[in-house]
Amino acid sequence: MLALVGMRGALRAAGRLGESRRALSSKTTMTVRDALNSAIDDEMARDGDVFILGEEVAQYQGAYKITKGLWEKYGDKRVIDTPITEAGFAGIAIGAAFHKLRPICEFMTFNFSMQAIDHILNSAGKMYYMSGGQFKVPIVFRGPNGAAAGVAAQHSQCFAAWFGHCPGLKVVAPYSAEDARGLLKAAIRDDNPVVFLENEMLYGMEFPISADVLDKDFMLPIGKAKIEREGTDVTIVSYSRGVHKALEAAEELAAQGVSCEVINLRTIRPLDRGTIVKSIMKTNRVVTVEEGWPQSGIGAEIGAVVYESEAFDYLDAPLERVTGADVPMPYAENLETLALPQKSNIISAVQRVCYRK
Repeated sequence: MLALVGMRGALRAAGRLGESRRALSSKTTMTVRDALNSAIDDEMARDGDVFILGEEVAQYQGAYKITKGLWEKYGDKRVIDTPITEAGFAGIAIGAAFHKLRPICEFMTFNFSMQAIDHILNSAGKMYYMSGGQFKVPIVFRGPNGAAAGVAAQHSQCFAAWFGHCPGLKVVAPYSAEDARGLLKAAIRDDNPVVFLENEMLYGMEFPISADVLDKDFMLPIGKAKIEREGTDVTIVSYSRGVHKALEAAEELAAQGVSCEVINLRTIRPLDRGTIVKSIMKTNRVVTVEEGWPQSGIGAEIGAVVYESEAFDYLDAPLERVTGADVPMPYAENLETLALPQKSNIISAVQRVCYRK
């Protein structure tokens, strides 16, 4: 009888998985939320060592519904609700990774990851080096990063530069549904700790996708940028939500006769220096876009890449940075808008490097 019940359960699960596959295969567009959900589902189905834990990931199906349907499919042992204790469940996840499991540790927001920063940097990020290669740490830390809307100073920070500073970590910041699905699957299969920085404002955004993206083994290489739009007059470099703003600005600038090349970094560490340098040697101008603060930011690092490479000799204008304002995030809506990079800021920066303003 127990065997029959177990068989029925397995058949129901297989049926649900088949329905999910058929639904995916008919899609020509996908939201970032669905891309992340399907990537986790694929990898949990593929590898029994993959599990996810975090606040409200199971019965509530995730604060942003990224884990929707996973608890029903995989049960309590692989989709685990935790108490509100980031240091505690991050430590548990890293310990599991030491023992060859592949945990996905969800932070409800990366602002809360600061509670677990010692574990992330010292336990996960340094263990492979400190053990002489004896301990791999195959773990993904994921969740929304950067500003959302109306959540003020303590819930609006971008941690790309923070984590990107640290050797031992890989740091990924997807923009599109293709990015989210391909990079998350690659991160889960990676034997190194990966910090996966999503953006709440992108979760509901829909993107066109090809049939290849829906393949269960589709992955994107960590450490390789993508040229989202080719151009000849100026290079705009960004990541995550900043790519969307950059593409909007490029469209408007095209009407003014300025051809913008837009680079989606996809990965913060390792940084794809080659793609950046090659583009700048073609366009002779560069503008960087990020939501984080200016000091020691991603734009500053890209500036160093330019000045320390052959691209410097090709510049026809100094590099321009478009960043978040150097203040804690205001709560008031009008001030929040002023504190974040807008399309108009990018257009002005491009006009300056092109000596149009």
